Amino acid sequence: MTEFTPLMSFAGGLLIGLSALLLMLTWGRIAGMTAIIGGILPPLGRDWSWKAAFLAGAILAPAALSMAGHTVEYAVPVSTTALIVGGLIAGIGVTFGSGCTSGHGICGMARLSRRSITATATFMAFAVATVFLIRHVFEVTI
Repeated sequence: MTEFTPLMSFAGGLLIGLSALLLMLTWGRIAGMTAIIGGILPPLGRDWSWKAAFLAGAILAPAALSMAGHTVEYAVPVSTTALIVGGLIAGIGVTFGSGCTSGHGICGMARLSRRSITATATFMAFAVATVFLIRHVFEVTI
């Protein structure tokens, strides 16, 4: 079970929203992590520099917190195989959904995009159904 941390969660949400807002205001781009990661892989496009900087911030900020003494305990309660299968399924969803949860859920919904609202509702419905099936139908305890 993950520890309930409402203040840290709220602060994290504010920082995610702020970074998405600043990216939109400064570069006119949406903070969809899939497109950002794809943009730093060869062949490099003309936008690769800001994408690399955005990803560096996403990696270095938690590293800086860790070096400052703030640690978050976590556990991965599934096998490596399950993580790989889940990643492949998410990749398929990103492809068919024309974007990821950050692009649709954070940025698209903030812009009141019908496509993003529909995509996010679909993500959430499948997440609820998956948890229900795993915990209550198949009775897998994690």
